[in-house]
Amino acid sequence: MAKTKTIYLCSTCGADSPKWIGKCPNCGEWNTYVEELIAKEPPAKRVIPGLTDKDNVRPVLLRDITATNEVRIDMKDEELNRVLGGGLVKGSLVLIGGEPGIGKSTLVLQTVLGLSGLKTMYVSGEESIRQLKLRADRIEHANPDCYILSETNLEQIFTQAQNLQPGLMIVDSIQTIYTGMVESSPGSVSQVRECSASILKYAKESGVPVLLIGHINKEGSIAGPKVLEHIVDTVLQFEGDQHYMYRILRSIKNRFGSTAELGIYEMRQNGLRQVSNPSELLLTQNHEGLSGVAIAAAIEGVRPFLIETQALVSSAVYGMPQRSATGFDLRRMNMLLAVLEKRAGFKLVQKDVFLNIAGGLKVNDPAIDLAVISAVLSSSLDITIESNVCLAGEVGLSGEIRPVNRIEQRILEAEKLGFTRMLIPHNNLKGFDTSKCKIQIVQVRKVEEAFRQLFG
Repeated sequence: MAKTKTIYLCSTCGADSPKWIGKCPNCGEWNTYVEELIAKEPPAKRVIPGLTDKDNVRPVLLRDITATNEVRIDMKDEELNRVLGGGLVKGSLVLIGGEPGIGKSTLVLQTVLGLSGLKTMYVSGEESIRQLKLRADRIEHANPDCYILSETNLEQIFTQAQNLQPGLMIVDSIQTIYTGMVESSPGSVSQVRECSASILKYAKESGVPVLLIGHINKEGSIAGPKVLEHIVDTVLQFEGDQHYMYRILRSIKNRFGSTAELGIYEMRQNGLRQVSNPSELLLTQNHEGLSGVAIAAAIEGVRPFLIETQALVSSAVYGMPQRSATGFDLRRMNMLLAVLEKRAGFKLVQKDVFLNIAGGLKVNDPAIDLAVISAVLSSSLDITIESNVCLAGEVGLSGEIRPVNRIEQRILEAEKLGFTRMLIPHNNLKGFDTSKCKIQIVQVRKVEEAFRQLFG
């Protein structure tokens, strides 16, 4: 019988210690060590995927290595394919994380049921097969080659996978899976680490892609040790506010594509609907005569879309002025307010300023700076910005409007949606022929010029 001993593992990075310590020397986090009971056995020989004879391993010159394009599986979902980099790579391990009830299982099950002709094994450690059947009936998709397995033991999952030989495997969720090689409860640091490493070995050796669904903690990061995110090939974050109907799929890590891509879904009763043109849904057409609204041309990844920036400026009646931003960086908003006061001469010290990006989006594109300060000034002066005007530009600390990238895509998107005038930074049109554009392009150097164009 194997001897047992107790060690302490860091829940953030997975580092171990023979005794409890307050600060992890590896990652620097405080109070992250938890007690784990492990079996002291001789280490088993681990076969590295792709290597059968250790004596034949030799260094290879980089120029002698032949590189081919990765074989990808079309997921029949344009948004998911875009975030993955063009499809799901065979033999890859993808981790999808998100808050409880945000729609992770619905997204994966809906995608799996739309893959007709691909044998899929859906391993559920949280729901019974009857619960999954009810969800599948609500989604109204059908895949005759989708097999459901309700199991949490990793060895049993591999046995069923060997018998079934699927082309795609889903594990929902990784925190519920346990292996008999580790004597600790499911969801612990050691269990998550060992199960993920074993699933990665299975994916690389068999060529079967695996989708893992993971929980997140109260800080918003993937629950479990940080090594989990290092093991997988791709980390996707499924986020959104449950009070809004939009859901956003972001790529945090992707070894086979870009990490700047973004997919937008709309939550409905029968599942998630792809939003192919988010600009039309993110713009409300009834803000005629309303102040504090400006339209910004933003880009996430390679996709341009127009968003509505809303601002409210009022007198501070409770002493200390309030600053609040939803969907935008609060520190950057404070910087822009300082630029307004220093460079444009507008006093906002005794004013409450509230900023909101409509639709529940979180935007990091600096090109919406011009729209933010324009919406703030519009609300402060109570003057309406014309509804056919679109804005794009980054604001510097000296009040200048700095050029932004991919201005051609922003202009074409604004023209497609019917805007007739667009304010952009000066000298931002190098190499772009504007003779075929029907939209009027106004180039501005400083925030004062932009305000004169907007408010006269």
